[in-house]
Amino acid sequence: MVPTALGALLALLPLASTLPSPGTPEPPEPALRRLCRHLLEHYHKGTRPVRDWRTTTNVAIDLMVYAILSVDEKDQVLTTYIWYRQGGRTSPTKSPLHCPQHWTDEFLKWDPADFDNLTQISLPVESIWVPDILINEFVDVGKSPHVPYVYVSHHGEVQNLKPIQVMTSCSLDIYNFPFDIQNCSLTFTSWLHHVRDINLSLWRQPELLKFDRSVFMNQGEWELLYVLSHFQEFSVKSSDSYAEMKFYVVIRRRPLFYTVSLLLPSIFLMVMDIVGFYLPPHSGERVSFKITLLLGYSVFLIIVSDTLPATAVGTPLIGIYFVVCMALLVISLTETILIVHLVHKQDLQPHVPAWVKHLLLERATILLCIRDRKKFSQSRMQSSDTSRQVENNDSTAKPTPYACEEPRECGAVGGTRSALAFAGRTEGSAALQEVLREATAIRQLLEKREEFRDAAREWLQVGYVLDVLLFRVYLAAVLAYSITLGTLWSVWRDA
Repeated sequence: MVPTALGALLALLPLASTLPSPGTPEPPEPALRRLCRHLLEHYHKGTRPVRDWRTTTNVAIDLMVYAILSVDEKDQVLTTYIWYRQGGRTSPTKSPLHCPQHWTDEFLKWDPADFDNLTQISLPVESIWVPDILINEFVDVGKSPHVPYVYVSHHGEVQNLKPIQVMTSCSLDIYNFPFDIQNCSLTFTSWLHHVRDINLSLWRQPELLKFDRSVFMNQGEWELLYVLSHFQEFSVKSSDSYAEMKFYVVIRRRPLFYTVSLLLPSIFLMVMDIVGFYLPPHSGERVSFKITLLLGYSVFLIIVSDTLPATAVGTPLIGIYFVVCMALLVISLTETILIVHLVHKQDLQPHVPAWVKHLLLERATILLCIRDRKKFSQSRMQSSDTSRQVENNDSTAKPTPYACEEPRECGAVGGTRSALAFAGRTEGSAALQEVLREATAIRQLLEKREEFRDAAREWLQVGYVLDVLLFRVYLAAVLAYSITLGTLWSVWRDA
């Protein structure tokens, strides 16, 4: 029993040594604690911090864009990360754009001499009154870090600084994609208080705010051009006016990625389509080459369809560009099929009409500066001479049983004919008629074949001239379309 009591006494000795003696004064309370208790002991955060209810609380707002996180063209949503500063002063007057001072809480003032020359303190934001400043374009709550404190100076000036991830609605115009410039607004306003209770102003001058890119992360897809500001008062159904401060965030897309991945492959395919016209039209390789290009372009469009922005309002110009390029490829394939049909199906066609010869083989060759137009005219002359020669042969070279070339032969033949007239007239007449029929058939076949060759030669000439003509027209259309789009995109990029 005695050892247990001694152990308890020994255990209490260290505690007794730490207790202050009756004559030792207590240490002074830290200045921060005394000031916090002094400010918040009788503070009421439920009311606006003014002693006269007619006094207007002027809240100064500042904005710094830190990053452009995403631009959703389909849902028309812009996600940004901003550094937001809020402060103000109380004033009986309204000064919307020239208020460099900060928001003053009349119940958060003290004399620094009474609190160890302490001029600034951080207080919990839940313990004091803060204005109900919201962004009208909010569509969703972002993942913003929570900052639990605000700074208060001995004059009562309150500074509320916090980063905000802002997801706002924005009217995105994607017609100029990928050289588009977007202008999205962030409207700060008090959701409840009228302008006579809470007025808004800029923390800094508009010129300093406009080109401030000191904290902007400039390595993403979007480039920050400038930030504009505008103050206005508005009313709803003739009620009291509300103050609002608009910030216009103007951003521009960097087009290098889309130029390399979308425009250049399309341009290369169109160049190959133009080069394909130099393949000879009488060979079947041009048709297969054009079909391969068309299939390759279709696969290319399927691949890039997820990259193009999709909206229900309109179609970007680059989408129209792809459609027109596809249409040009189809027109090129159709033209090639037409030329191949003219070149390879001549035997089933009649002669070239005279008006076609006049337009294509005479006028078009001069207009298109075709060097072989003399050869075309010579071939036509040769074909006409050949046809005339065949006609002359028909009239002069028809064999008859009584024809001879020399008088001597005529006499000899006459004597022999009279001697053999009765003996071989019956058998010779049938054999001679058969030989004449065979010779006539062979002659007609040769004439028909030569006529087909002349028609085929004429249609081949027409095909070559028409191929050159359609190629020039196609090339002019592609160049005009490319120059127009290039000019528009250059103007939009430099705007």
